[in-house]
Amino acid sequence: MAKPTTKIVQPVLTEEEKRSKALEQVLSDTALNADGIRETIKLLQELHQSGILGAVVSLVEAKEEVAKIAVGQLVRPQVTNAINNAMAVAETLTEIEPEMTKKLAGSLAKGLKKAEEGLRQEEKVGIFDLIKALQDPDINRAVAFGMNLLKGMGQGLKD
Repeated sequence: MAKPTTKIVQPVLTEEEKRSKALEQVLSDTALNADGIRETIKLLQELHQSGILGAVVSLVEAKEEVAKIAVGQLVRPQVTNAINNAMAVAETLTEIEPEMTKKLAGSLAKGLKKAEEGLRQEEKVGIFDLIKALQDPDINRAVAFGMNLLKGMGQGLKD
């Protein structure tokens, strides 16, 4: 009876065999992806002819200098202030109900249209017109909203 196999010997490839196998794999992959490779070559040719490829290559070659410039620009006080302000606005927006934001934005748009119409008419407004306007429910609602807004802002500024 034969002895059971307990050890499997893997064939050891020479460097030449490894290269040959790798080349066969590359040729196989190229054949499977011929359309994509042709499109990629066409894209590279267009980028080269337009000068974009050269600019990208130069940018990559000068990566350390570009990184220094980018970091230098990002740490400028104006940029850090803008980033901090954007983060503060984003944080504030998370506290506001989306329905209210939508309602305010729509109201603002309507108000701007009405204001533009009023500018075209060039009407003069007197003190009695202001008092009379407070009787209009839409104006009264907006004035009350504004007063409550100012009250809340004042309380917030006190803290």
